[in-house]
Amino acid sequence: MNDIQISTLIELTIGLASGHSEEDKFTKLLDATRKAIQCDCVGLLSLQGDTLVPLALQGVTQDTLGRRFKLSEHPRLARICESKQAVRFDADCDLPDPFDCLLIDHEGDLPIHACMGLPLRYGDALLGVLTMDSLTPNVFDNIPQRSLEALSAIMASSLKVALTVSQLEQQAKQVQQRLEELSEDNWEREGVEIVGSSPVMLALREDINVVAPSNFNILIHGETGVGKELVARSLHMLSPRRKQPLVYVNCAAIPESLLESELFGHVKGAFTGADKDRMGKFALADGGTLFLDEIGELPMSAQSKILRALQSNEIQPVGQDAVHTIDVRVLAATNRDLKQEVNQGRFRSDLFHRLTVYPIEVPPLRDRTGDIELLSGFFLEIARRKLGITRIKFTHQSLLELSNYSWPGNVRELEHVINRAALKARARCDNQNLVSVSPSDIGVLESGLSSSVPSVTDAPTDAKNQNLREATENFQRQLIVQTLSDTQYNWAKAARCLETDRANLVRLAKRLGIQVTKQHKIEM
Repeated sequence: MNDIQISTLIELTIGLASGHSEEDKFTKLLDATRKAIQCDCVGLLSLQGDTLVPLALQGVTQDTLGRRFKLSEHPRLARICESKQAVRFDADCDLPDPFDCLLIDHEGDLPIHACMGLPLRYGDALLGVLTMDSLTPNVFDNIPQRSLEALSAIMASSLKVALTVSQLEQQAKQVQQRLEELSEDNWEREGVEIVGSSPVMLALREDINVVAPSNFNILIHGETGVGKELVARSLHMLSPRRKQPLVYVNCAAIPESLLESELFGHVKGAFTGADKDRMGKFALADGGTLFLDEIGELPMSAQSKILRALQSNEIQPVGQDAVHTIDVRVLAATNRDLKQEVNQGRFRSDLFHRLTVYPIEVPPLRDRTGDIELLSGFFLEIARRKLGITRIKFTHQSLLELSNYSWPGNVRELEHVINRAALKARARCDNQNLVSVSPSDIGVLESGLSSSVPSVTDAPTDAKNQNLREATENFQRQLIVQTLSDTQYNWAKAARCLETDRANLVRLAKRLGIQVTKQHKIEM
């Protein structure tokens, strides 16, 4: 084929107007592109800062949508972005192809093949790129440059419609602010992007976009490991307070005796050890956002003081008579059912209602249909960068195993499994050009979705007559007692075995009525 037919260009234009969503429009565009140009894979990627983010892909593995391509690490993509016109790479070009090991119908290194990229520019702005790979060498050589310019213009227009200039500028600002925020000790971690396209995640993003610009205090609820901190960060970054600090507090990790000082500050001499004035978390967050993680662990005394701060916008440091006026938005997170905690007298109802003006529920990973593959690709790319691996991919069977597991530890568990698997795969594939993550690298995952929930008949006899909370507390009580016994009643060692904070473990044990005497006798 030597040219792109006029009918194909018309079909591309019609696809822009007929799609019901951005994803649908992009898919129609790629369908029409593959009809016009013979290729085995095609990708539409948006430029966000110095990184290309896939919007739609065909001919590559599903997890590729979760990957992010930094231009400094992918010279072919960088060359396309620097060009003003289509870039056709020689069949024997030695620059690594970013999709080299990701084609659906081809395992391992690609043989001699054709590769072409189109920069998508709207005015002077580069919005993204369109890439094409074909296993047939030189297949792109005879396409007229003018036809490729027409294809580029249509694709750039579609991106302009979907991603306006103002949205792109906002994204660039958010990236910069995230980088500044990552310099803070409390927030220095990777993974600031909410990855996922499942219906429940689209609904979550919609909730975030609706409530983020307001000054409402928000309660974020979800199981352990679902990404409540990431939601809090997104709410802050999309709010008018994004240029002000986001201060993190783990309520479960602060001893009860220091909670008031930690939250509201103290003056010199207020108590033993207070050798200088110290600002509390509320004061540090003045003008910005305060994120209270694990708020369900707060004792009632601290809850009342937080309520006063929310009601009057005033705080009083320990040891000081004067009060300070503050302007703080509070985001709180918990994995507990706070409504039930209120009914049982363990959480203040007035504080609960102050926090639940617009509650946000973060879905567990098992309910996020299709997101496991995207997240797997996202985390594998991060692991590749950290481990210094040039090319890494999942085998088909390994992706199946990841997708069929119920992930009781949610996104956090998935990230840890993939980091561990990438490390094992690198060691196993030492000195190989391509590292493949196999099921043996992933290890044994307990069970899939269909078998992950135990039967009622499997429950202990004494638990069948209990409600869910009583049964849960009974299990926690037995586990803590057994772990303390196994660790010779060493609280710190027991906390490490249970993968929790020592202060949190002590507080939970106290709530469950567990006491350890000096003679190492456990009383309940």
